Amino acid sequence: MLIRTLFAQNFLAKTFLAATLLATTTTAQANDRYISQPPIIISPDLTAPWVMQLTGEGVQPAVNTRRIIQRQQVQQRRVIRRENVARVEQVSATGQARNVIKSKFDPMYLPQTVSYETEHKAGTIVIDTNNRFLYLVLGDGKARRYGVGVGKPGFEWAGAHTITRKAEWPTWTPPQEMIAREAAKGHYLPASMEGGPENPLGSRAMYLGSTLYRIHGTNAPWTIGYAVSSGCIRMRNEDVVDLYDRVNVGTKVIVI
Repeated sequence: MLIRTLFAQNFLAKTFLAATLLATTTTAQANDRYISQPPIIISPDLTAPWVMQLTGEGVQPAVNTRRIIQRQQVQQRRVIRRENVARVEQVSATGQARNVIKSKFDPMYLPQTVSYETEHKAGTIVIDTNNRFLYLVLGDGKARRYGVGVGKPGFEWAGAHTITRKAEWPTWTPPQEMIAREAAKGHYLPASMEGGPENPLGSRAMYLGSTLYRIHGTNAPWTIGYAVSSGCIRMRNEDVVDLYDRVNVGTKVIVI
């Protein structure tokens, strides 16, 4: 009887020891698995949804690059629109073009030598207001062509005159009719403005006969190719300088 009791106690002790070892091993393995898991991080893109992800070796936090690119494009478009609006407001303040938003000069209006058949002799200026081109006749079926801005609706005109005066960096004196017209619209013009980069007549002016019209430069080159002025023919500053150096007082100008 004693032997059986000792045998039973020994069996129970071994069973308890085995169960204890098994539980310890299982807990250790579970702890090992938990410790080996990668840490939890938050995406650095704070504008993206709150995305939490597990990251291990060689895995980078999730960044919504598509959304970042879209946001940058929207910001760029807003900057461009603000710049264009500022340009138009600047021009409007001097009584010139309105509602013209053009960020780049169209290369078709760059000066170039073209074929041009005409009955007018070399040295004559012909201005095609419909197509926004000024031609300086060279002869032999050729002409030097420039892009221009012309009179807006209600200010178109045609005729033949001669250049009666030339001026570099001319003073701008808006006529009283223009001052009154613009004041009625809430745009107040100066009685006079000295020549310079901000002057709406630009770098050069060639006065046509006894009229108020001129061929002149502009501080708004993006308006070339449009009907924007109060009747004057405007050119880019560098282009009007080129034409200015090629013609003299007395040059015939034909506007069609």
